[in-house]
Formats: sequence, structure tokens, C-alpha cells
Amino acid sequence: MVGNIGLPLGRRARHRTPVPGAALPDFGLPRPGRRRHVVASRVLTALAALLVLFGLLAPDDLSSFSAAALVRVPVEGLVIGAFLLVLPPRPRRVAAVLAGLGLGLLTLMKALDTGFYATLEKPFDPIYDWSFFHAGVEFLAGQIGNAATIAALIGAGLLAVAVMVLMVLAMLRLSRVAAGRRTGATRVVAVLAVVWIVSSVFGVELAPGQPVAAQSAAALAYGDLRQVGADLRDQRPFGEVAADDAFRATPGAQLLNGLRGKNVVLTFVESYGRIALDDPVIGAKIGPTLDAGTAELRAAGIGAKSAFLSSSTFGGGSWLAHSTVQSGMWIDNQQRYNDLLASDRLTLGGAFQRAGWRTVWDVPAHTKDWPEGQKFYHPDAYYDARSIGYHGPGYAYATMPDQFSLSMLQRKELANAAKQPVMAEVDLVSSHAPWSPRPWLVDWNQVGDGSVFNPQPAAGEAPESVWKDPEKIREAYRDATDYSLKTVISFVKQYGDENTVLVFLGDHQPPVVTPQGAVHDVPITIVAKDPKVLDRIAGWGWQDGLHPGAQAPIWKMDSFRDRFLNAFAH
Repeated sequence: MVGNIGLPLGRRARHRTPVPGAALPDFGLPRPGRRRHVVASRVLTALAALLVLFGLLAPDDLSSFSAAALVRVPVEGLVIGAFLLVLPPRPRRVAAVLAGLGLGLLTLMKALDTGFYATLEKPFDPIYDWSFFHAGVEFLAGQIGNAATIAALIGAGLLAVAVMVLMVLAMLRLSRVAAGRRTGATRVVAVLAVVWIVSSVFGVELAPGQPVAAQSAAALAYGDLRQVGADLRDQRPFGEVAADDAFRATPGAQLLNGLRGKNVVLTFVESYGRIALDDPVIGAKIGPTLDAGTAELRAAGIGAKSAFLSSSTFGGGSWLAHSTVQSGMWIDNQQRYNDLLASDRLTLGGAFQRAGWRTVWDVPAHTKDWPEGQKFYHPDAYYDARSIGYHGPGYAYATMPDQFSLSMLQRKELANAAKQPVMAEVDLVSSHAPWSPRPWLVDWNQVGDGSVFNPQPAAGEAPESVWKDPEKIREAYRDATDYSLKTVISFVKQYGDENTVLVFLGDHQPPVVTPQGAVHDVPITIVAKDPKVLDRIAGWGWQDGLHPGAQAPIWKMDSFRDRFLNAFAH
């Protein structure tokens, strides 16, 4: 029969009509759902690879960041990849988790380094630099408020956890994919290893300072470990240096005789760095203020000499600079600071106290108890933001305007110093970031309890508005520093007499405003009406006036104590 030609008798072909919705054979082609799964899987693998590469290759300094930095061959990745390929499944998973945790920690350290380089011109020190976080939180709260600061801290904590978790998941995924395609993964590692070796031998670079053969992650980790070791070894030598003090046993009768009967005010102007003079935009306002101040003081019979000190800190950490000046030791990290406060090192304030002066600390930035500092410096009087008697407004970070700090010192201490001269350290805060809103000078006779300043903050621009624009930040720093310097000059004009000696200086270069790689220099000036005071430092080579020029001497900050004590010893 025609219908069955070629078919065995009794076995007819069965022609079935396809059932609607029944699955059709795919003949090896991916189904739509499977295709989406494959694409998603490949995307996740690619993202995992990019995350790991970013952790290995991203620099820890924004000034080194570029696209070329992220397309190099990291030797650490090759080593980790080769190691994971030879491990059996269970040890491989453990190793991937450990590698992910290590790389996540390295990524967080790079993030910290980036922030510290941008503000303090130094990498994050894992032993000593945790103290900066407290100062940073206080600064942030002054800009955005306590609630927003708490939210920001929670967000930062969650982000840190996310980095760690995602890096572990990324390493697990890549190790699993590589193990499933062991031959191909081995070939990739081998080829990249050859590329790395050849590039290393011939010094191939994608861009200046960006070699194809990268080993930055290992170098960074090694550098951090070395820093930890150096920090731990530093403690004993520091203690030995602190005890080696030429003035340790000097009797009071042999100290500071060149200043007998005079009130000496050591004033730190926050963030008053050399950039305030050298930067074309900032210096165009600060320079004339200092020149005009020099002329005004000279007309009143008051002289001045100026130079520079190289600060022990940059962009922050004011307490490190203050203690360096006071102790004559190089205090450039928190551990040294802690060790200093636990020692009996003679400070400038201690020398004045031993020689018969009443010592005063005026620290308006302090809003909490400071028992360790008071024990070390042991001043006769201590004024902080809570005890100074201020009833006016705050200015972002600054608890009060500089004019009130100096006015209070004059009324409570200097005006009553007829029987016993006063030596005071005053830490001014109006030129502390965020530099807006800022105060303006009022009549000294109207300062009172500070309520006269109540209208001022509302008239200024909010920090969050200023900090959206880099140029506004520079202008705000310029104007805040200008206010602080004019306040100091006005104070000397108003209250300076034959028995007044003012030493004012910066503590460090300002954060954000100062470019990376800048010097750590800060201006320092000694002002006195009695010409004999300045005659004693004539051999220092300092320049006349309040405005040190480009050729003014530069001393290390820790040398000031001994030079000052020697100059006024007899």
C-alpha cells in the first residue's frame, strides 16, 4: 500500500499531532530562561572579577587614581589564582574566604589612606591614628548636626561590612568558576604570568608611574606591617629622649629672666599655614592684613619679628603641634602624644610656672574633661568651653569667636596680673574648618558674656552650602583666617603694654585647601612693645613685622622651646 511503502508489515508510522504547550526539542539551543540565567551568571562573574581587581589595583591616594591604574596585571591576583587552582574543594573554599577577608580589609585600609592623604597628607596609621576619628566626628557634627552624623556613621559601618562580605562572595565565586574550568583558568593564569614577568623585566608602563606589572597591594600591606612594627619599637626610644632634657633640673631662678614681670601669651591660630601667605587668592587678603597690622602696631610703638616653623602635623591633629611646641619634642602621632602626657617632661608652661609665673590654659575647643592633659601641663587655671563663661552662639565647629577667648583672658587673668605675671596658652578656633559661618569683630568693651555675638551665625552661609564649591571653601578659609589674625592684632593694639609679649603661630596647614605635597610650614611671630624683648632674638635672623617673607628662616617646630628658653634665660 502506498501509505506504507518501505515500512515493515504490521508496523505503521504513527503521526502524532503536537499537543499545544508541549515542550519542543531544543536541538542543543539554550531556552530563553536558561539564556537569561547564563547571562546573569556571566555578569555576576564579571562583576566579581572587577571588584577583586579594584581591591588589588586601586591606589590609596586620589592623586594617583587613573583608568590606567585599574587595567594592570596584579601579581597578587596571579599568586592567589594559582594557589586556589591546586587546592581540593573544601580547602579551596576556606582559602577563598580568607583571601576575600584579607582583600576586603586591604580595600578598607586604602579608603582610609585616601581620606588621610586628602586631609592630613599622610597614610592612615593603623596603630596611632584612631584618635583622629573622634576629632572627625566632632567636626562632622558641627557641620551637619548630631542626628545626621549618627546616620552617616551607621552608613559608613554598613558600607564597611558590605565591602568585606562582597569581597568574600566575589572570591568564592571566582574560585568556583575557575575550578569548573580548570584547564582554561590555568592557561589564563599562565599567560598573565608571562605578561607580568616580561613587563616587569622591561619596565613597561601604561602611563607614568603605572607599570603593567603591578604589585601595589602587596607593597601596601607590607608597608602597613612595617609601620606597625616601627610604631611599637618607637615607644622605648621616645621615653629615653623625653628623659634627656637639658632644662629638666634647671632652677626657676635661672629660667626666663629676660621676661621677668611680663605677661606672655602663646597663641595658636588654628590652620594658619604657609598657604595663607603663598597662595595667590588667599594671600591677596592675608598679606595686606599682616602688612597693615605691622604698620598699626609700629605706630603704637609695638614691634614684631616673624619666621616659619615646620609643623609636626598637617591638615589636623592640632594637639600634636601644641605639644611639640610646648615640650621641645617631635610629637607626630598619637602614641608619642600619649607617652608625652604620661611623662614628666618640662614644657614651656612648666618652665614659666617654675620661674614664678601663673600659668593659664584657654582651650575653647574642649567640651569634655581632659584629666590627662591637666595632670601633665598642671596649669594654675584652666578654661574650656564649659567654664569660660560664654553665653553666645556657636559657629559650626567653633564653640565661640576668638575675640571672646582673648577678651575673657584679658578680663579674668591679664588685667589682674600686677602681683604675679601670667603665662597663657590660648588655642583659637574661629579659623577651624568648616570656616563658615564666621564671626566679625565688635567693640572690645561690648564683648561681655558673648551674647553680643548672637546675630552673627545666622548672617553667614551654612557649611553645607559652602562645601559644595571648592572655590567657596578657599574663600571661606581665607576670610576665617583673616578674622582670626585681625582679632589678634586688634587685641594687641587694645591691651598691649610694656609688659605684654605675644607669641602667635599656626598649628598646621589647613585641610582640603592645601594641595598634596605642600610643605608643613606655619608662620610664627613674636610681638612686644619693650624693644629689649626683640633684641634678645636679634640673632635668630627673623624678619621684622608680622608678615614673614619667602626668605624667612624655617625651624623645626620641636626646636622652638629650647631656643626660646636659651634666648630669655638671663
